[in-house]
Amino acid sequence: MSDFENEVIQVTQHWVDKMVVGLNLCPFAKRSIDQNQLRYVVYPGGEMESITQLLVEELEGLVNDKSIETTLLIHPNFAIEFDTYLDYLAGVDELIEALGYSGVFQVAGFHPDYQFESVAEIDPANHTNRSPYPMMHLLREASVAWAVETHPDINSVPERNVELLREMGVKGIKQLLSGRR
Repeated sequence: MSDFENEVIQVTQHWVDKMVVGLNLCPFAKRSIDQNQLRYVVYPGGEMESITQLLVEELEGLVNDKSIETTLLIHPNFAIEFDTYLDYLAGVDELIEALGYSGVFQVAGFHPDYQFESVAEIDPANHTNRSPYPMMHLLREASVAWAVETHPDINSVPERNVELLREMGVKGIKQLLSGRR
């Protein structure tokens, strides 16, 4: 693994630790991390064909290796523009269906410029899906179903996250990620 890939993983792990787990944005993430079931994969290139091949390999890897619960496929040099990223994600959903993995896997999107529809760009709520690099979170549908079924109030999670991030504000989020209080 290159120094660049190691750096990307370290930055991403810091983000997961501080934002996703630290703020409990995803109440199920800590379990996968504690059980060493989260895989980090970096695609350093910028070619659609190559990342698509890597995506297929990662999905097949999840099929064949039940010890890995979920994968973050991080691509800092591909789909840097948010609209390009969204277009690619739409294609990923089609690819999953074409591979026969509908109902087996789903992909959640994270991007440094993530912006929810009908939400202002500067709204801290966007930070629920803002990450240090563009990435795709490959999830097992069965795990998502289990998480939904076992959470006491799954519908309150997004609302709680938005409220928390708006209270923190962009400055507070940046301070959290920089390690300053």
